[in-house]
Amino acid sequence: MTMKTTDDTATGQATGGLWAFEDRGHDPVSTRTLGFWLYLLSDAMIFAALFAAWGVYLHNTAGGPTIHGIVHPLYAFAETAVLFTGVFAYGLAMSAVKRAWRGGALLAMAAALGFGAWFLGMEIHEFSGLAALGAVPERSGFLSAYWTIIALHGAHIALALLWTGLMLVQVLWSGFTEKVVYRLLNLRLFWHYQAVIWVCVYVFVYLRGAMR
Repeated sequence: MTMKTTDDTATGQATGGLWAFEDRGHDPVSTRTLGFWLYLLSDAMIFAALFAAWGVYLHNTAGGPTIHGIVHPLYAFAETAVLFTGVFAYGLAMSAVKRAWRGGALLAMAAALGFGAWFLGMEIHEFSGLAALGAVPERSGFLSAYWTIIALHGAHIALALLWTGLMLVQVLWSGFTEKVVYRLLNLRLFWHYQAVIWVCVYVFVYLRGAMR
């Protein structure tokens, strides 16, 4: 009877140890980023629908400006360089986070803010030029699709800038706490996602569109 009790106790300890091992082996980073990945996928579906609409409305100009009159691939290439530099700067910030170098992370995040704001300013300048030419969204289906794609991406960049500014304050105030690092990781995904979307914009809107 005594031996049976000892065996039962040993079995219970082994089971408890197994569950403890499984809990320690769980990846908290993947759990925290899964929901954000799902958001990015749903957002990508919205952009996919917009690109499909772009293909349909490309030649629906209603007698107004055409793609060749408003698209400037070289200017868009400059925008691409500025945006990619900002994304690279944020990548450097994450490298500094990995080394627990707060000053380097703050400096790189400030650089990402600067380049992101520069890119957003270039888009606003482009829109102001289109408005001066009368190429406004209500002019035609083509212009509605064009403004929607570019403006929606610009809104995402504005959100990335706001988020980066908030994280810069959090890093300055709290350092690299667990919650701050998780937020920085999600922000890294968001910055890279904007770069991927812009590649699609540059290829399908500015390059392919200008060649038609």
